[in-house]
Amino acid sequence: MEIRPRTPEDLAACIEALAEVQATDRYPVDWPADPGAWLTPDGLVGAWIAIEAEAVLGHVALTHDMEVSRLFVTSAARGRGLAVQLLDVVRAAALGPLKLQVSSEGTAGVRLYERSGWRRVGSTRATWLNAAGEPALLYHYVSPPGEGHLAP
Repeated sequence: MEIRPRTPEDLAACIEALAEVQATDRYPVDWPADPGAWLTPDGLVGAWIAIEAEAVLGHVALTHDMEVSRLFVTSAARGRGLAVQLLDVVRAAALGPLKLQVSSEGTAGVRLYERSGWRRVGSTRATWLNAAGEPALLYHYVSPPGEGHLAP
């Protein structure tokens, strides 16, 4: 397994992995009209993938405002610590403390972030609907103190 920067040639495989994650976990909640653009949010600084035997197992992105985004790991690759490894890559590339948002329905993500020392600093309602058809509750997190201060 290798973690490396995502290239334009990787985008189709990333979309395929995202489709599997969406079918299994409902992430993203609604399938985007343009999944390639969704995986490339505005202000993208970098994106990294975990890959094995030419299959994308995981993905993460970092935006210019130091927000971790589009983090996912395929169900077949879970339990191997890939999400933590992807977060470590982002922290190494970051110029300051990181932040992220996760839906309250994303219980595995909430557990991962809190177990890894991320601190919940607030919550807001999203513009999109959760499984119950209500505006989703988003938890806002910041990275553990002393992390995310390295430049590549």
